Amino acid sequence: MVKIIGLTGGIGSGKTTVANEFASHGIPVYITDQEAKKIMQSDTVLNQVRAEFGDAVFENGLLIRERLSEIVFNDSDRLAKLNSIVHPAVRQHFKQWTLEHQNEPFIIYESAILFESGSYKECDFIINVVAPLEIRIKRVIARDKTTREKVLERIKNQWNDEEKSSKSDFIIENTSIEALKLEIVKILKFLRIKQTNS
Repeated sequence: MVKIIGLTGGIGSGKTTVANEFASHGIPVYITDQEAKKIMQSDTVLNQVRAEFGDAVFENGLLIRERLSEIVFNDSDRLAKLNSIVHPAVRQHFKQWTLEHQNEPFIIYESAILFESGSYKECDFIINVVAPLEIRIKRVIARDKTTREKVLERIKNQWNDEEKSSKSDFIIENTSIEALKLEIVKILKFLRIKQTNS
C-alpha cells in the first residue's frame, strides 16, 4: 500500500523547491494548487462557481480567478463556500491519482492548507517546510509582484509554523539549497527503512 507523505509550509517557505527536489529523486509529487487550477476549469466546478458567485466572476465564458479571489479574500463565509466546491473535487482527483501510483512505495501530497483543509488526516507522515519570516516575505514579493502588506495578510490567514510543526513528523528549514537537499536525503532514507520494516 502506497504511503502518503504530506508536504506543507507557509507561503514563501519554499514548498515547491522541496517538492521538485523529491521529484528529482523519482518520487511522484501531487501539487494541489496546480491541480486545483485545472479542476476549476471543469464544467462541473464552473457551473457550481457560477451558481454561487454569479456571472460577475466570468468574462466571455471564462472564469476570472482574480475577481473570485477579491470576493473570497476578506470574506471567510464566501471562502468556505468556494472551498466546499473545490476541495471535494481535488480530493476525488487525488484519490484517482493515488490509485495510478499505488505500486510506488510513497508519494508526496503538497498542499499549502494541508492542516486547514483537514487533508493531513489522510497522510502517513507530514513534512513542514519553514523559513524565517523576512525571507518568506521577500520570496513572495519577488514571485507574485505584490506588496509586503498583502503578503502579511496572506500569512495571517494560514496556520503559523509552530502549529504546523507540532503536528508534523519532519521539519525542513529552507534557508539554503544545500542544507535542504541533505534534509531530503535523510527523510528518504528514514522512509525507505520504514517501508522495508513494515
